[in-house]
Amino acid sequence: MKMRRSERIVAVTKILTDNPYKLISLNRFTERFDAAKSTISEDLAIIKGVFSKEKMGRVETVSGAAGGVRFIPSKGEGDIKEIIRDVCKRLSNSDRVLPGGYIYMTDLIFDPELMSNIGKVFATKFADLEADYIITMETKGIPIALMVARALNLPLVSIRRNSRVTEGSVVSINYVTGSSQKIETMSLARRALPEESKVIIIDDFMKAGGTAKGMLDLMAEFKAEVVDLGVLVETANPKDKLVDDYTSLVILEEVDKVKREIVVKPSSWIQELN
Repeated sequence: MKMRRSERIVAVTKILTDNPYKLISLNRFTERFDAAKSTISEDLAIIKGVFSKEKMGRVETVSGAAGGVRFIPSKGEGDIKEIIRDVCKRLSNSDRVLPGGYIYMTDLIFDPELMSNIGKVFATKFADLEADYIITMETKGIPIALMVARALNLPLVSIRRNSRVTEGSVVSINYVTGSSQKIETMSLARRALPEESKVIIIDDFMKAGGTAKGMLDLMAEFKAEVVDLGVLVETANPKDKLVDDYTSLVILEEVDKVKREIVVKPSSWIQELN
């Protein structure tokens, strides 16, 4: 039995949103729903209009024999500001203050709904960079990077702190952590990343930028082009980081260990959104 238009639109929307950035031919829809191309095109026009009006993403049509339709997930500027305001509010909780002036973030990083939204925020920012891979450092960077990779429909590559025999030949470098000035090691399997790939690096936290600088140096060993570096939270101090170009979402301005106060704010590009 043929579907009613309302039912078919729901099904088409589900297929598109489950496959971000994937080009799907109109023939797939016509065969699955036993409908003419003109009918499917009308359905897609309705979906495209609603997504555009509600700022839920873009539906793009690619013409030609190898063409089709694809869904580009994105967040509207209002939604982005609301998501980041929520992160700031939750990070400001005094119960998060840890000894040494650190703040507890693990519950936020492993919150699937929140990280899904954060992934779409980064994906909106990085939509036009045409990257091949998302790169991160184990372990807390993985949930954020995975959601960015999901939103951009890209493979995720995780750099390890120690090489594993199960990964074969690896490239390892030493780097100096920005905060403690300790020498650490990071490794990546040679087969994990083809040379000369375009990559986006994602990390959860940046203080002086030592880990980020290490990841940039490791990418240079693979002759990779780093098109951007995304960070969930950066500290206001030190002001001068070991890396110059990056995109952060939240700035940690101060942690008062005595008063148990945390001051955070959205980063400058978030604040500039309308």
